[in-house]
Amino acid sequence: MSRTQPSAPATPGRVRRLLDEVRPAVVPARQRRPAGGSRPSEGDSGLPEDGSRRPAGGPRPGPWRRGPVLTGCALLLGLLLPLHGTLTDRAGLGSLVETFLPWFGLCVPVLLAGALLRRSAAALVALLLPVTMWLHLFGGLLGDRSQAGGDLTVVSHNVAAENRDPAGTARELAASGADLLALEELTDRARGTYEKALAKAYPHHVVRGTVGLWSRLPLSDTRSVDVLRGMAGPLAETLRPEDRPVEPPRALRTTVATGKGPLAVYVAHLGSVRVTAGSGFWTDSRDAGATKLAAAVAAGHDKRVLVLGDFNGTTDDRAFDGLTSRLRSAQDVAGAGFGFSWPASFPVARIDQILVRGVEPRSAWLLPATGSDHLPVAARISW
Repeated sequence: MSRTQPSAPATPGRVRRLLDEVRPAVVPARQRRPAGGSRPSEGDSGLPEDGSRRPAGGPRPGPWRRGPVLTGCALLLGLLLPLHGTLTDRAGLGSLVETFLPWFGLCVPVLLAGALLRRSAAALVALLLPVTMWLHLFGGLLGDRSQAGGDLTVVSHNVAAENRDPAGTARELAASGADLLALEELTDRARGTYEKALAKAYPHHVVRGTVGLWSRLPLSDTRSVDVLRGMAGPLAETLRPEDRPVEPPRALRTTVATGKGPLAVYVAHLGSVRVTAGSGFWTDSRDAGATKLAAAVAAGHDKRVLVLGDFNGTTDDRAFDGLTSRLRSAQDVAGAGFGFSWPASFPVARIDQILVRGVEPRSAWLLPATGSDHLPVAARISW
C-alpha cells in the first residue's frame, strides 16, 4: 500500500495565488476603491457624474445627447413666445401668460445654467430659439426711444379708492406739468378733494362715475361710454332687470380743443381680474369692457384719438386686439424700457395705458409713486 504524498508547505506566494483564484466569487464584479480611501472615478464606478445610471461599462452620452429635457424646454419656450396667441384661454391661461410674457425671458439664464452644468451642446443650441424670439418681441423696448419736443403732455393715473392722501396725490400730479390729467377709481368721498386741489392748474374738468379728465384746454361733447359687463350669473337670474344694481360709469369720451384741431380723448377703467379656485384667471368683465371700448373708438371715426386709463391688462393680451389694431402704445413707440406701472411697490406689468392715433408720441415715462398702488404714466405727443 502506497503512502499519500504530504501537501506542499503553504508559502506566501501560494496563498496569494489561491486568493486570486477565489476572489471573483467573493468580491462583486466592479473595481474596488483604490488604496488611500479616494472615491472611484466615473470610469471606475460605471456611473456618470450626474449620478444617473447606465449599463455597467457603457460609454457616457456625447454632448449632443445630454440634457434632452433641457433641450425640450428650450424649444418649447422658443415656440411659446411668438405663438402665445394660439394658447387656449380656458381658465384665463392665455391672458395670464400674456400678462407676464416679457418675464418668460428669465427662463433663458436658468436653462443656460442647466445646459452648462450638463455640458449639453444640444440644449445650448436650442436656447438660440427663445433668445432670438425674445429679442424680436421685446429687444426694441430695452433702450430709450424718446425724442425731444412735443405739443401736449398727458398723464393717466389710477388714484386708488383706498388712497389715504388724495390731496397730496393731486399736488404731485399737478406738479408734473401735464396739460391733460386723467384719473381713474375716483370715489364720491375723494372727488371733491381732487376738484379743489386741481382747480387752479386745470380750469376745465369733467367726471363721469369713477373716471375724470382735468384739462388746461376747453372740453366739449362729453359723454359716458359703456364698458361695463353688467351683472351676470345665478344671482342676476333671480333678479328683475329693474332690481339689479346700477354701477357708475367707468369710461368717458370728450373733445379737447387744441390749437391744432380737436382731439378725442377717452378715459377708461376696465373691469378687474381675479384669480379664483373655480375659474382660474378670471377676466370676463375686463374682456367685455375692452370689446365695448374698442367698438366705441371705432364708431367715433375721429382723426386724432387719445385713450387713457387703467386697462387691468397689458397690450400683449389678446383681449385688447381691437384697440391695439387701431391705436399705438405711447410707451412702445417713445418710452424707455417696459414702463411697468403695477404694483407701485414692485412693478411687474404695465396695465396703465396711453394709446394714440393720428398724433405722434415723442416721449413716455413713469411719474413717482403716490398714495396709490399704481404708478402714474405720462407721455408727450405732437401733431
